[in-house]
Amino acid sequence: MKNMDAVLKELGLHANNSGTSTGKNWIGEPGSGRQIKSYSPVDGKLIGSVDRTTKEEYEQVIKKAEEAFKVWRPIPAPKRGEVVRQYGEALRKHKRALGMLVSYEMGKSYQEGLGEVQEMIDICDFAVGLSRQLYGLTIHSERPSHRMFEQWHPLGIVGIISAFNFPVAVWAWNSMLAFVCGDVCVWKGSEKTPLCTLACQNILAKVFAANDVPEGVSCIITGDYKVGEWMTNDKRMPLISATGSSRMGKIVGAVVAGRLGRSLLELGGNNAIIVTPNADLEITTIGAVFGAVGTAGQRCTSTRRLIIHDSVYDKVKDNLVSAYQQLKIGDPLDESNHVGPLIDKDAVDNYLASIKAVGEQGGKMLVDGGVLEGKGYESGCYVQPCIAEVNNDMAIVQHETFAPILYLMRYSELEEAIHMQNNVPQGLSSAIMTTNLRESELFLSSGGSDCGIANVNIGTSGAEIGGAFGGEKETGGGRESGSDAWKAYMRRQTNTINYSTEIPLAQGIKFDFG
Repeated sequence: MKNMDAVLKELGLHANNSGTSTGKNWIGEPGSGRQIKSYSPVDGKLIGSVDRTTKEEYEQVIKKAEEAFKVWRPIPAPKRGEVVRQYGEALRKHKRALGMLVSYEMGKSYQEGLGEVQEMIDICDFAVGLSRQLYGLTIHSERPSHRMFEQWHPLGIVGIISAFNFPVAVWAWNSMLAFVCGDVCVWKGSEKTPLCTLACQNILAKVFAANDVPEGVSCIITGDYKVGEWMTNDKRMPLISATGSSRMGKIVGAVVAGRLGRSLLELGGNNAIIVTPNADLEITTIGAVFGAVGTAGQRCTSTRRLIIHDSVYDKVKDNLVSAYQQLKIGDPLDESNHVGPLIDKDAVDNYLASIKAVGEQGGKMLVDGGVLEGKGYESGCYVQPCIAEVNNDMAIVQHETFAPILYLMRYSELEEAIHMQNNVPQGLSSAIMTTNLRESELFLSSGGSDCGIANVNIGTSGAEIGGAFGGEKETGGGRESGSDAWKAYMRRQTNTINYSTEIPLAQGIKFDFG
């Protein structure tokens, strides 16, 4: 790939003739353990490889993190915030290169790659301000001459397990908050995008070195689900933040709960947009198409379902079919293209199986799907975004398909549409398209959307970092990023100070002796 060698070099990932890339990653010397090779879904070429973490190396990482925590936690939070601020500045410097790597290794469009790095920068800015606002409450005591208050302390080692679809931003959501809270982090990035993980660590390592921050404040480990199992079973990690499928999250949640640890789960979505008779159909089309095909349908917030009122159904359907005919599919680093590839051949197989299931379960294809072939599609990971008419109760519709397949369905009454939207196992993101105040307020009320995110006149994807991100039901209940999500990375402590010469008991209890 043209310019990719320069990108790798800028990010500290020096490619050699054998196709391997090495970088400082706290997991042993290059060549130790088995290699994980990273192939780009853009052109099928080998980008590089990294070492798979061995159990011995994992233990070394945890010990390094434990020692670093002792140094990091007593540093005043605003001083920790200053280090995070400098990381944000370093990301600004390397935004273009890291955005290109995200696009090339994962397959999302270059604009989305840049957007993901911008999310990292934004959360750094947010965390810097947060470092001066880790506040607790002052509480009136029922006992005279007593003062009660609460304060928040660092948890310790935060384990972060992230997915391929956002190979850098989700780590930053977690780690930047955890850092200003006084925690240290051990990150297992996706084995499908290991170079993105390494690039983030390389940039951070320079910032740490310039500030005399111990290396163990941020560690990475690499491998498949077995490495994740080491983390979830490790009592030395009081918090595991895991992003992935609902199936994975149920396993992680059960294991961590079994050792009475904490888990922050960001799992699957099955997101819907309700289109009412009062919708602005132009923005409806734009929002629905980007939500459905952005990142080739591989966002947890991707629009899976469009629930359309009978009176506008045909118009919305025609608009979508027309828009899909104008989509340009190809190299995501070419900014004239709208849609890049799926992450790998397994994702393509799941896409094809889902299309087959639509037909078997009684659905009708409006825009046919399929694997694209020919020049520019040699990787075998490019597919045609498709649209199907379905029933919400179909098994395939109840399932999260991580691919650009959009399901259309009808409704007559808004209460019916809200029920259809909510009647899936997942509860991440939702939206309604309407210019009617009453419709929007009903959708946002306690009897409306049951999702963690509910939008009006925007799509289901593209959340800002200022709000807490996450969902309900099989989405896991976790919250990351903005608002008061920082509390997940700290432990709450209630303190009572008696400044009298007596020791009265709460609830008026008498305990006299002598």
